[in-house]
Amino acid sequence: MTSMPTSDGVRNPFFARLYTRMVANEPAEQGAHRRETLAGLTGRVLELGAGNGRNFSLYPSEVTEVVAVEPEPFLRERAFEAAQTASTTVRVVDAVADALPFEDESFDAAVACLVLCTVPDQAVALGELRRVLRPGGALRFYEHVHARRQPLRGFLEFADRSSLWPRIGGGCHPARETLAAIEAAGFAVEDSRRFPLAPTPLLPAIPHILGVARRP
Repeated sequence: MTSMPTSDGVRNPFFARLYTRMVANEPAEQGAHRRETLAGLTGRVLELGAGNGRNFSLYPSEVTEVVAVEPEPFLRERAFEAAQTASTTVRVVDAVADALPFEDESFDAAVACLVLCTVPDQAVALGELRRVLRPGGALRFYEHVHARRQPLRGFLEFADRSSLWPRIGGGCHPARETLAAIEAAGFAVEDSRRFPLAPTPLLPAIPHILGVARRP
């Protein structure tokens, strides 16, 4: 079962089309990271910032429903199309990270896949994810994060402060300390690994994290 949204939500037409092309040609390593992020999930799952639905075909059969939040109209349309052929039940919803339209403790797990760099306020978004997860529910995360060493750290800070990078990147802030934000939101991080990855040949390899946190 799927549903189309009724409002326009966030508009990033240039980024939405660029992202769709990038995902279609993403490195095999990135696809492997997506599969690892979703492996072993069960029950009802919330995916925050589902983009064009790239993950839909990768969910395990034990997932009974994916509720996919995507506020950008072009990407949401692509997600709706991807939901039609997914083997898992996917419902596409027009909503934003800082005001999720779901009841408290209504999901078994949540997925944040390359999205927490773009939310306006990480603390608010993570607080909303924590609210809608049942006690013991897992947050699966796969995100790019700030560098620890120079000169990459300085480059990412410069890009974050510039008006150009967030504008062409759909609001991306590359200098965020996302793992610390997850912990500050009250999640218990059970597993996390850090590795470099270049999402396209045009960009340098930047740090990513992949892991599992749990709502106590």
